[in-house]
Amino acid sequence: MVPASAAGPLKDITTRWVGSAVAAGPLGSQADYRSVLTREFDSVTPENEMKWAVVEPDRGQFNWSGADAIVNYAQQNGKSVRGHTLVWHSQYPGWLNNLGAAELRSVTQQHINTEMGRYRGKIRAWDVVNEIFEENGSRRQSIFQTRMGDGFVADAFRWARAADPSAKLYINDYNTEGINAKSDAVYNLVRTLKQQGVPIDGVGIQTHLATRYGFPSSFRQNIERLAALGVDIAITEADVRVQLPVDSTKLNQQANYYKQIWDACHAVSRCVEFTTWGYTDRHSWVPGTFPGEGAACLFDSNLRPKPAYSRINP
Repeated sequence: MVPASAAGPLKDITTRWVGSAVAAGPLGSQADYRSVLTREFDSVTPENEMKWAVVEPDRGQFNWSGADAIVNYAQQNGKSVRGHTLVWHSQYPGWLNNLGAAELRSVTQQHINTEMGRYRGKIRAWDVVNEIFEENGSRRQSIFQTRMGDGFVADAFRWARAADPSAKLYINDYNTEGINAKSDAVYNLVRTLKQQGVPIDGVGIQTHLATRYGFPSSFRQNIERLAALGVDIAITEADVRVQLPVDSTKLNQQANYYKQIWDACHAVSRCVEFTTWGYTDRHSWVPGTFPGEGAACLFDSNLRPKPAYSRINP
């Protein structure tokens, strides 16, 4: 078994939630993967198992097997769960495309009620709406945006609060780490929602970084301004991809990035969570999405801690 850091597991060196995205397949079939996950982390995020296309691929036909497996694992092992994600322009079932505005609104509310209701009291936080902005800060013209209008976000949060009053409710997006047009849009929307009394509890910053693009210098400043709105902040999907093949120089640069993410979150009291999008290169999404890049996680494919792990947990 892979040895833990001399300082102890990640979950034991911080007051933040420390999480990883997980898939039900390896969780159930790979004892070494499950063991290191259990040792190091106190929160899990289902990678795909709670997305609408997975849980209701055909209208009224549900498949909860993967989501149930992850929630059951969490309950049996004292882990928190981050639900991901209720309303998203991607990985929604194709049958939604056939619905008019009124019916889409109705089934979206029903979806939130059904999924959150199934796990009521078992999910610490939900990514209620995911990736609603374009890079220039305009609204993404998703099926939800075009058919339900700007108000779909506030509606989704209100429906979510009613479905599980105990869960923390988040908006989540990528490329919002530093201060830019997209993070400005998130900031302005959250401020408006708060002013309108919409029940939003937090902002998720995905934090998919690549060493080739440099570290966002305004990362901490952005977290601070969001926290000043009276919401919690979560690092929800962190990974730091490098150009392949890896070498010690690239891994050291990666380690510096992870340390800056970790330190920025710990510098702001309302940054409550540090979750990575998978913890081992064995199951990372990066190589399949960014050809020529990879090795993005804290542990390598053999579940050995990399310099990034040692940098945040010396």
